[in-house]
Amino acid sequence: MTQKSRARKPPAITAKNADKHVLYQLSVQDATVEVDFIDQVYRSLYRRRPLTLLEDFCGSALICAEWARRGTARQATGVDIDRKVLAWGKAHNVAPLGDASEQVRLLRQDVRDPVRTKFDVVCAFNFSYWVFRTRDEMRAYFAHVRTQLGPDSFFVLDAYGGWESQQPMQERRRIKGGFTYVWDQNQFDPITHEVVNYIHFEFKNGSKLKQAFSYHWRFWTLPELQELLAEAGFSRVDVYWDCSKDQSDEELFKPRLRAHNQPGWLAYIVARR
Repeated sequence: MTQKSRARKPPAITAKNADKHVLYQLSVQDATVEVDFIDQVYRSLYRRRPLTLLEDFCGSALICAEWARRGTARQATGVDIDRKVLAWGKAHNVAPLGDASEQVRLLRQDVRDPVRTKFDVVCAFNFSYWVFRTRDEMRAYFAHVRTQLGPDSFFVLDAYGGWESQQPMQERRRIKGGFTYVWDQNQFDPITHEVVNYIHFEFKNGSKLKQAFSYHWRFWTLPELQELLAEAGFSRVDVYWDCSKDQSDEELFKPRLRAHNQPGWLAYIVARR
């Protein structure tokens, strides 16, 4: 009598064998939610489905891949300056799309360089645009984005805030898959609003991946960003606030003119061309 073979469990994830891009995507990104939000807002404004997307600071191009996955008519362009992360994204997120991978174009260049295509939607998520630390730099970037937009189009960004967002702290969150994500608000300068943030990962065996990602940003407020978008020529700027505690429908983020402050919050900004 032979003993039935048992399926081997994959090795436990540790700092030694972990892929930091996989950990980041599991911890930080939800491309389905992001693309759902873009689709919902676009349909509500223009009564049709958006087809072309430019993802600035695309990193591993997870959103580009999700965009292309949703239909053969959709085209996505991702821009980033990091050659290695673009190559990783092409291999792990774009290539698995099969035929739909032809709908994704990845460009290694500065987000302020022209792409020579007009888009229905341009997005810059995960606060990546906070790398621009002066009003002139940010206004110039916003003005450039506006030139990339066609008719019936918008630019969407995310932002975070709340009174806990300006204090040094570490926030830990267990992630399905056997590790802990650590958001480290390491430094905040109240005069310049310069911030230094890190992402660390911790594993069940006690090993750690310290400073897997580091961010040196200016902390921008919603009024500043709205003003700069208007100065850059956008015709209308709306803040979409998280209303999930008050609403039971599928559209969790709603345009709001005012909101109650919270210890921590996330919001989208939608700027129409």
